[in-house]
Amino acid sequence: ILRVYKKTSGNGGLSLYLGKRDYVDHVTKVDSVGEVLVCILQPSGAGCIVFVQLTCAFRYGREDLDVIGLSFRKDIWYEQIQIYPESHQPKLSIMHDTLMKKAGDNAYPFTFDIPNNLPCSVVLQPGPDDKGKACGVDFEVRTYLAMEADNPDEKIEKKDTARLIVRKIQFAPDLAGAGPKAELRKNFMMSDKPIHLEASMARDLFFHGDSIPIKIKVNNETSKTVKNIKISVDQATDIILYSADKYTKCVLNKEFSETVEANGTLDKTLCITPLLSDNKEKRGLALDGRLKDEDTNLASSTMYGPPLIALPLLGKHTSH
Repeated sequence: ILRVYKKTSGNGGLSLYLGKRDYVDHVTKVDSVGEVLVCILQPSGAGCIVFVQLTCAFRYGREDLDVIGLSFRKDIWYEQIQIYPESHQPKLSIMHDTLMKKAGDNAYPFTFDIPNNLPCSVVLQPGPDDKGKACGVDFEVRTYLAMEADNPDEKIEKKDTARLIVRKIQFAPDLAGAGPKAELRKNFMMSDKPIHLEASMARDLFFHGDSIPIKIKVNNETSKTVKNIKISVDQATDIILYSADKYTKCVLNKEFSETVEANGTLDKTLCITPLLSDNKEKRGLALDGRLKDEDTNLASSTMYGPPLIALPLLGKHTSH
C-alpha cells in the first residue's frame, strides 16, 4: 500500500505531497529529500512564482516568548529552489512518475540533498505548562507563492504557504563493537583492604526497548557487607549552537538487592532497560524528533563519520 502525505495551502493554490517523512542518515550519506517528493501546483494568478524550501532550524526558546520581533529560532541550513515557472529538473523517481501521472500537467517535481554534517532531528521534552513548539532541531519542507524572484524581504502570506515537518534520523551500523568496561578500587576508613568492582557490557550498541545486560564482578576484601548494587543511566546532552551548554539527566536509577559478604565475591549479570515512559515528567530531556500525534523515544546517541569534525550540533548521547 502506497502512503502519501499531503498538505494544502490555505488558498488551495498549492499542494505539497511527500511519500515519506523520515530520511535516513547512514553516517557517510543521507537519503535525498525528493526521491519520493512531488509538489502540485493548482491554478495560480498571473506573474506568480513558486518556490520550495528545505530548512534545518534550531529552536532554543518557547514559541510564546517570541515578542517584539525577537525569535528564539536559528536557521542552521536551508536550500531553496524555484519550480514554477519551471527551472528545476531533478532526476525522476518511481514515486515522482506515479504522482505526476495522477496530478496531470500541474505537477512539478523537486529534489533536495541534505549534507551529512547536519544534526539529526531531536526535541527537548517540554514541561507540563509549556506551550507551542518544543525546543530542538527540526527539518521543514515549505512551498509558497511569491510575486518576486529575488526579494528576501517580500512578505509571504500564510494562506499562500504549505509546509510539512520531516525528520532526519540515523540508523545504527550493522556490526556492533566491543562493549565498554570499567573497574573501580575503593578503600574504606578503618579497613586495610579494598573492595574491587568491575562492570562490563557485551557490546556497545543497543536499540530502543532492548534489555541491557551489565556483567558485574565484586571482590569484597573488607570486613563490611555489601547490601545492594545500584545502576544508573545518565543522558549527556551538548548544545553548542548559541552557548557551550552541557548537562546530564538521569534516565534510570535501579537498585538490586545483591549481598556480598565480607571476604566474598559476586559474579552476576544484571539487566536494565531505560525507557521514555519512565521519564515523562522530566523537562529538558533529549528525545528523538517527534512528528505530530506520534510518540518517540529517548534520543539516540549521535554517530559521526570520518573525518571527525566539530559541528554546530545539538548532539544527543545516551548510554544506549
